[in-house]
Amino acid sequence: MTDRRILARRFETERPRLRAIAARLLGGSADADDAVQETWLRLERADVDGIDNLEAWLTTVVSRVSLDVLRSPRRTREHSWQVEEWRDEPVAVAADPAELTAESDQVSVALLVLLETLSPAERIAFVLHDVFGRSFNEIAAVLERSPESARQLASRARRRLRGAEEPARPTRERGRRIVDAWLAAARDGNIAALLNLLDDGAVLRADYGTTMQLVEGARSIAEQAVLSGRLAAHSTPILIDGLPGVAAVMSGHVVSIMAFDIDGDRIVGLEVLADPKRLEELGVQNVVSPPSGR
Repeated sequence: MTDRRILARRFETERPRLRAIAARLLGGSADADDAVQETWLRLERADVDGIDNLEAWLTTVVSRVSLDVLRSPRRTREHSWQVEEWRDEPVAVAADPAELTAESDQVSVALLVLLETLSPAERIAFVLHDVFGRSFNEIAAVLERSPESARQLASRARRRLRGAEEPARPTRERGRRIVDAWLAAARDGNIAALLNLLDDGAVLRADYGTTMQLVEGARSIAEQAVLSGRLAAHSTPILIDGLPGVAAVMSGHVVSIMAFDIDGDRIVGLEVLADPKRLEELGVQNVVSPPSGR
């Protein structure tokens, strides 16, 4: 195993499995890719002659890296920006969350919302054991706890997920009505209609990558929306973290996405992401304009 070329080939063989673990733990492809890359860097620095079981070692490392991400302050501050096509039917969570998690590399938004209610340790224990079938001895090594403690964490996570409900959110029909009304009013420059949709204390936050923008108050937001009327004319409804949102598409490319925070029939908050790098990392283009044959 000391031959670095052989080691690199072994790692590439393991990469899809490691990425699947990280994606399910972290709920996003960008964070998963970063976790796998960090795992490779740690392997390069490790005393590989002392590694008896490379598969188990890599599982432990990518899980610990993911655990660090889950515990980081950034994790609690950032919008997760899980983007889906708008579907009229609700996204249901089946009785067994482990089966749902294993269905695809992209964790469903509904399940992701529930996973976010778990502590980092519970999430690690549940995903590694119930989804990937790792032993509690391995999970204990990741969490630096006893196997019995790891077993209890997985059991507690299982109970919480099965008994949990998704956070209250506007119905799809009401959310779509508000989104459509917003786009029409912005496109037509109808300040009065926009003010009728906005709560007086509404706040808009926009991330452009190099700069951030904060707009407070219904009138200021409405005026900003009118100035962006051209974007509204080229926007399509999407779901962001299971909530109403829109994607602005210019010349075939997604230039921004916006999530609506709705309370009753009023918009109380708007979150805009217009950072090209982040949009690319999130794969928004493939959601809004999927490749042919999909």
